[in-house]
Amino acid sequence: MTLKSLLASSLVLLGALSTAFAEATWLTNFEEAKKVALKEGKPLLLDFTGSDWCPPCKALHKNVFDTEEFAKEAASKYVLVELDFPRTKQLAPELKAQNAELQKMYAITGYPTVLLIDAKTGDVFGRSVGFGGWTARQYLDKLAAYKNTPEGKAALVDEEKKADEARAKAGAARAAANAKIKAAVDAKDFEGACKAIDEVSGGSKLMAAINKASASQKIDPANKERALKYMDEAIAVDGGANAAALKAMRERIATGAATAPAAKPAAEAKKTDKGA
Repeated sequence: MTLKSLLASSLVLLGALSTAFAEATWLTNFEEAKKVALKEGKPLLLDFTGSDWCPPCKALHKNVFDTEEFAKEAASKYVLVELDFPRTKQLAPELKAQNAELQKMYAITGYPTVLLIDAKTGDVFGRSVGFGGWTARQYLDKLAAYKNTPEGKAALVDEEKKADEARAKAGAARAAANAKIKAAVDAKDFEGACKAIDEVSGGSKLMAAINKASASQKIDPANKERALKYMDEAIAVDGGANAAALKAMRERIATGAATAPAAKPAAEAKKTDKGA
């Protein structure tokens, strides 16, 4: 190899290295992670996630956890632990049992939920639920704002109390709106159902469109055009994340399968044919 070609190869290699970065290391064994955290004097960052089905979990990983900025900074501050709850991917039985136990221990009710935990005491001093569209920098600053101090823990308890109250209030509002939807559907009042659906959808155009299509079908199954209009709206605003499922729902409405009576079991059909 000539000097010229050697230099060219070196430049290519250096270019490849400059674009690569070390990804964050995520442990899955909680007890082993705790040992590492105690040895290094770091808190644990637990990520309760649904890696193969949860859209906000995927968004959090794509926009934050899988970035170079997060990988570089998080490695110096936290021991990262992924606690996965997949629907199609298979976990080892002991890992599945561990994750379920930790889910119960820390009262996890939604995904993604990220906890910051004192490795010595097991105390939670940071909790973030869902994905709010943060950049890696914004999320790192959010985590840094949680303080592993008595005052910080007290502030977290107060924050969670307020969040519980807000969730309870929102739950009551949803229940009331759902009752309005049911009453409107029972009364064959599509306009009233739409108003109630807008109340309960929380600004989600996707959920509003899907629920309006469903209400339309329940009120007037023959009016496929109206239901399909709302399914097309849902598909348009989804961005492709749930395209296959939405298109399948649309197809069921278009073919009448969404409102067709369920087929009788073979044994029951046989009895009916015999006049039983």
